[in-house]
Amino acid sequence: MNVRRRSSVAALAATAVIGVAAAPAVAADPSPSATTSATSTAASGLYGSGDPQFDGVWRQSLALLAQDSAGVVPSSKAVKWLTDQQCDDGSFAPFRADPAKACDAETMVDTNNTAAAVQALWAVGGHGDVVDDALGWLKSVQNEDGGWGYSPGTPSDANSTSVVIGALTATETDPEGVEKNGKSPYDALLALALPCAEDKGAGAFAFQPDKDGKLLANADATAAGLLGALGKGLVTEAGEKTDAASCADTDEPTREQAAANAAAYLTDALAKDGHLKSALGGSPDQPDYGNTADAVAALAAQGGADRAAGPLAWLKKNAGQWAEESGPAAYAQLIFAAHATGTDPRDFGGADLVEQLNATGPAPQGAKASDKASDESKDEEAKKQEDEKKDDSPFGVWWYVGVCLVFGIGIGFLISNRGKKQQP
Repeated sequence: MNVRRRSSVAALAATAVIGVAAAPAVAADPSPSATTSATSTAASGLYGSGDPQFDGVWRQSLALLAQDSAGVVPSSKAVKWLTDQQCDDGSFAPFRADPAKACDAETMVDTNNTAAAVQALWAVGGHGDVVDDALGWLKSVQNEDGGWGYSPGTPSDANSTSVVIGALTATETDPEGVEKNGKSPYDALLALALPCAEDKGAGAFAFQPDKDGKLLANADATAAGLLGALGKGLVTEAGEKTDAASCADTDEPTREQAAANAAAYLTDALAKDGHLKSALGGSPDQPDYGNTADAVAALAAQGGADRAAGPLAWLKKNAGQWAEESGPAAYAQLIFAAHATGTDPRDFGGADLVEQLNATGPAPQGAKASDKASDESKDEEAKKQEDEKKDDSPFGVWWYVGVCLVFGIGIGFLISNRGKKQQP
């Protein structure tokens, strides 16, 4: 899922026209009235200063997920902003300007924002009732083929089905057991995988069949579908290292084989330039930063971090300005790519993505306890190694203490300094 697609799909949903995979890189420029709304919501916990009309819940969910994956405890105000957006039936719309007003038939709820919110709220913890209600709504709008479209009742697509699969697996719900008409989400997803016999797009996923029922390769849908086929969510770890392979047809491809075929397609698409290209109008060579970040996470999940080394290096060198201009969701996508490849998001091409993301919204509460413990353990080990170096000195530890005393430091100060912990 990328920032580019998210905004236009939301805009399409607003006009009840769903069926294309492409979308703008960021939300539309805010109108004067929308700017006021965005400013007021930012003060109450929303990440980003742009108009939230089309992507408020999406970017908030990705921001919270990215913070959690980087060991950051999000602001309670930011979490509350997200929970307040939920409708009584459990669903989420892209943005509700007045959460106190009940959702009605005019509220454009959708599966993507709901599934992203599930993953974020499950990750931060403490909101089981909100998550349960959202999962219940997602199950209630499952299509007969086992998948989901962007809006309830629209045909299943690879992106929507995959993000819901991510919500199910994140909450320890087996997608295989979530069936409609005897079909699981994986059945719907694999039906959108192009066979290897195709001359163009072999192994890719289509967003949806076109009006003639033909499957057309789509890189955005392929990155999403690859993670969906593996049962992975927006935040994923590197998979077992495997050698790159070409597309391989079988009579009944498994989910794993479909994912491997999708990885082969993405690898070929990335081979020339190190990045994917935008499907939007304008320059045909315009880089698609968001989709490239998604592809990095997908390739790493399927075949290990080495599979994504090329596009990851390209992102480190080129994606900084895009993220700055695009906002929280873009920073989150890069953090997801870093997480999937075992890369430090605080040193991503020289940039601290976590600090940059944090700066777009309310200050986080701090670091997670496990990360604090890890940092303290590292500090203890560093202190121990420093002590050993001093003990190993040819002059002995007492010579070291004597020098300190000569300079007026004193043994008490020396011991005190050794006990200090470097703050994370």
